[in-house]
Formats: sequence, structure tokens, C-alpha cells
Amino acid sequence: MIDGRIIGVDVGGTKIGVGLVEGTQISQYENFGITADGTEEQVINEVIGAIESVFRNDVHGIGIGVPSLVDVEKGIVYDVQNIPSWKEVHLKEIIENRFHKPVFITNDANCFVVGEKYFGKGKPYSHIVGLTLGTGMGAGIIINNHLYTGVNCGAGEFGSIPYLSHTYEYYCSGQFFINEYHLQGIEVYERAMQGDETALKIYREFGKHVGNAIIAVLFAVDPEVIFLGGTISKAYPYFKENMLEIINTFPYRRTVDRLVIDVTEKTRIAVLGAAALYYDAQGGKLDIASK
Repeated sequence: MIDGRIIGVDVGGTKIGVGLVEGTQISQYENFGITADGTEEQVINEVIGAIESVFRNDVHGIGIGVPSLVDVEKGIVYDVQNIPSWKEVHLKEIIENRFHKPVFITNDANCFVVGEKYFGKGKPYSHIVGLTLGTGMGAGIIINNHLYTGVNCGAGEFGSIPYLSHTYEYYCSGQFFINEYHLQGIEVYERAMQGDETALKIYREFGKHVGNAIIAVLFAVDPEVIFLGGTISKAYPYFKENMLEIINTFPYRRTVDRLVIDVTEKTRIAVLGAAALYYDAQGGKLDIASK
């Protein structure tokens, strides 16, 4: 059962989102700027300050999502994107020593999928993949109701797999619009909403690339459901048809027929997902289906 109070922290390259999660809701949310080019200690203090803004002595734990490689067991983050000074930060140890609560850390894509599992549409499913389509392409994997990170928190890095002339991330993220068409994703989206044929054509091409990425996911993981998140997921109606056209070429018909693909509808899923790390650490066996 999801109960008690957990703090979820979403550390990005420009901001820190932090929330006090009570049950299934964020009861208090704060958003702070971050000094991305600051020293390691300066940024650590900004994270601590953000946690302090919602901290209560009765919280059970603190979950933190960061865009980086993470030693999940030791809570060490390496080479954080957009924070150059964070080369090797023993964040779990630092935060636990400050707040005397258990701390759980993973990357942002993992937070997305575990958040969807505990707080979104993923409750009925045991085997889930979450794909984030935004500035880059990330993925998180739930197997048997439990987050699977791999030994080095590197599981689910489908975006780095070679594809065509580059990688899946190049063709399945905002990089595609910039590098191939010299357009920002938001501009393509706004033009598509106005019925601009060039923008719609771009999305049709984009959908085929996402479909091929999902085929790679199906071969590797064979999930029940794939959730799409990230800013580009808002454009799903524009690339859905062509994406499904490619997925339907997958050789195992039963897999395609049973597969569910959906878009997240949960707001502040990154903060909720960070908080959900506490529940996942209990073994992924909590009763959440009826919540």
C-alpha cells in the first residue's frame, strides 16, 4: 500500500523540482534554479536547500533522479549532464548524513517508468518499458514489478544503439528535428497543430524511426506495455499511425497483438518517480493495483 510521506527530487541541468509526496499525491511542490556551472559543493548545497524546503521529520525516505550514470547501490552519480562539476558525487552518502533518512538514486528515465508504475497508468502491469522522447531518448525498464537498472544503471540505453547513420537517439528525439530539418521540436509541433503539411510529413518520418526503436525494445525486453513520456510525446497523434505501421512488421504477431502503447498523463512524473524509488526498494511487491 502506498502511504506515508516520501520526498521526490528531480535534478535537471537548469532546475531542481522537489515534492513532498503523501500517499499518491504531491502535497507540496517547489521549483528552484540550479547553478549548472557552479562548483560541486555549490550544486550539492542547492540540492540540500531544495530538500529542506519540503522536509519533515516523519518522511520515510528521499528519492532523487539525475540525468547521469549512477551506481545505484552506493548512490554515486557520475558525469551529470549539464552540470560539469559533478564528475563523481557520492550523493547518497551526503544526503543521508544530512537528513538521516534512507536515500535512493537513479537516472531520470528510470524515475519516469517507476513513477508510471506506482502513480500512473502502469499499476496493472508487471513488465513495463518507459521511453522518454525529448532532448534525448531515454528508457527505463520494469521487470516483475521491479525496476531493472543493470549493474551500472545502464539498462535501457536503447538510444545509444547504432541505427542508420547515427543512433536511435539521433532519430527519436529533438535532435532529429534540429539536425535533419534545422527546426526546434516546439516549432514543428506548433506548425503541425495548424495543419502544416511539411510539419506533418516530418512527424510521419519521425514515427517510423520511433517504430523501429520500439521493435528493438520488443526484441530485447518483450514488455506488456510501453509508456511514452518527454516533451515530444505530446505530439503522439501526429506520429502514432506511422509508428504503428512499422511496429506491425515485427515478426512475432502475438507480441504485437498483446502490446499496449500509451502516453503518460501524470503531471510532475519525474518527482513522483523519484519518490517511487522508495517503494521500489521495498521489493516491488506493494499492493498498488487498487490505489
